[in-house]
Amino acid sequence: MDDALVAYDTGHADGRAGRDDAERATDPATGPDYRVGVLDGQVAAFEHALITAVRQALGEPGQGSGPGRGSEPGQAPGGTA
Repeated sequence: MDDALVAYDTGHADGRAGRDDAERATDPATGPDYRVGVLDGQVAAFEHALITAVRQALGEPGQGSGPGRGSEPGQAPGGTA
């Protein structure tokens, strides 16, 4: 069981980083766990990128400012409190 969790965790990290290790993926004992981890990591990376893009488009603080938005939390449009 520990080997399966390690393989999944390694796969998840590789998936988030956009990597895939063919040798680990074909391992008869832990390959399926690694591949599921890679897929979950890719989904997590996509979700993070999507949320970041949406926040930038909406001009949320810390993600750049958009039209009609203040640049700091609590600021009204135009940069005044």
